Amino acid sequence: MACRASQALSEQAGKLAGVGVWVTRPIRQAGTLAQRIEEEGGHVIRLPVIAITDVDDRKPVMALMDRLNDFDLAIFVSANAVRKGLEYVGGAGNWPAQVRIAPIGKATEKALEQIGLSCAFQPRPPYNSESLLAVPELQTEVITGSRVIIFRGVGGRALLGETLTARGACVEYAEVYRRRLPQWVGTVPIPWNRIEVIVVTSGEGIENLFTMANDEERKRLLRTPLVVISKRMAKLVKQSGSRCSPIVADNASDAAILAALHTWNANRPHEKSNALSE
Repeated sequence: MACRASQALSEQAGKLAGVGVWVTRPIRQAGTLAQRIEEEGGHVIRLPVIAITDVDDRKPVMALMDRLNDFDLAIFVSANAVRKGLEYVGGAGNWPAQVRIAPIGKATEKALEQIGLSCAFQPRPPYNSESLLAVPELQTEVITGSRVIIFRGVGGRALLGETLTARGACVEYAEVYRRRLPQWVGTVPIPWNRIEVIVVTSGEGIENLFTMANDEERKRLLRTPLVVISKRMAKLVKQSGSRCSPIVADNASDAAILAALHTWNANRPHEKSNALSE
């Protein structure tokens, strides 16, 4: 009884009290954000819209790992790139000491630190390709002539590699994982009556949301506000035909997403959403 009373008090006091939040991040990345939302009294729906899987052909990546020593800088674009990439390397103990490391964001930096690898320089807000490209260490006068390997998923954004190439670097990609629709799609019903806002943290996540939705679910999706982490993603939401203005977090961190949810919840009319009213 005491535990139930404590939980009820938390929901009443939290800035997200009673709010249903669909967290669409892959399972491994969703836990901390989900916990923080629940600590604020929110109700989290954990249904990832992206599954992280192995690549179909490991040989190209293994060939790159055979000459990892030849690179000057390795860039990891996500925590998934760290986890999957180090599987190919054979663990942090096999990382070449002379190859510097750069993370794109705080979660990526944390994933590297947890396995014992230090970063040559720190990521900057809003923790995306554009902000990484702004650091002094990646400017033309520094990076020209350097050999750079980018650990990423298959078909990731081209901006980082293209810009570094234009600045005179020799860039190669280690595509160490694939993003797919998760297995639950089509077998587990989406609990729309509990969802008031959706957190989505990649452009591919937005595409998958609309891909997996049937006609009726698409109508609900277009009436449900989405929290995104960049202006680029906000543009994708608008292009989808959404009736709700996208809620843009300052960056991809849990703290920034939580702050965006706080602001949205504080400023919205406190009544049942379209999804809940049907």
